[in-house]
Amino acid sequence: MPTSTDVRIAVIVPCFNEAVAIDKVVKDFRKSLPQATIHVYDNNSSDATKEIAKAAGAIVKTEPLQGKGHVVRRMFADVDADIYVLVDGDDTYDASIAPSLVEELQKNQLDMVNAARLSSSKESYRTGHRFGNWMLTSMVSWIFGQRFNDMLSGYRVFSRRYVKSFPANAKGFEIETELTVHALQLHLPVIEVLTPYKERPEGSTSKLRTYRDGFHILVMIVRLLKSERPLLFFTSFAVLFAITGIALATPIVETYLNTGLVPRLPTAMSIIGLAILSAISFTCGVILDSVTQGRREMRRLAYLQHPAPCAEKIDPRRY
Repeated sequence: MPTSTDVRIAVIVPCFNEAVAIDKVVKDFRKSLPQATIHVYDNNSSDATKEIAKAAGAIVKTEPLQGKGHVVRRMFADVDADIYVLVDGDDTYDASIAPSLVEELQKNQLDMVNAARLSSSKESYRTGHRFGNWMLTSMVSWIFGQRFNDMLSGYRVFSRRYVKSFPANAKGFEIETELTVHALQLHLPVIEVLTPYKERPEGSTSKLRTYRDGFHILVMIVRLLKSERPLLFFTSFAVLFAITGIALATPIVETYLNTGLVPRLPTAMSIIGLAILSAISFTCGVILDSVTQGRREMRRLAYLQHPAPCAEKIDPRRY
């Protein structure tokens, strides 16, 4: 089994105004993964993030489109490696465990290792963020499958075949949701490992806005439900329309059976409209489910274009 020294490892760090923390992040990962190339992508910082990261030895580039999703999409497109370590630039994640995460990915030929946050400090992991993470993770688990307990972790290790098959449509902090659902929809080999999570260094502030970004993540879940599970999405509306129509129709049918009259014509027309909407919604779900299956197969084929992490390469000249 090849070791981590036999493959190209890239540490990719999205940053926005992290001048206080980025120097330590780069140096800690350089110490922990000396064979890795460290890439810092700055997202229009107004402080000295770029200069400090460059001085610490990182390869620094800029992504002008604001939002973490835009940065991750750019990093996945630009950086060429066999294994990718994605980590936030706020120095809240433990760089010393990176080798064990990389080893886990290689040893078991996984496509993603998710570093679930473990912290007893309310300052580092606020109660509101814990509850929001639990609620949103539970929603994704119910819709797409239960394989993660910390869907919103910013510390992950990926294989090349994961990164190069990931569509990356998110703009902001909802990128973690999209990363999770991509793995669940393609049924990729993944694992979640508990890792220490610490407070930000003094002078550093979180860019996450609890309610605004929580709403954006919720919208992303609905969008992914529509695009990845259209049959469930549109059938839900079909059932809702059908139940509403039946509820409205019941008294009208009773009146008709007793008197032979339909006194509430507008309600009757509404019932017909609801029945038509229910049928259309179900039909849309069936058609779009077939389209989604084709898109999923295309992503799977793109995924299979790349070898598994540390998979033995066979020389055809031997045969």
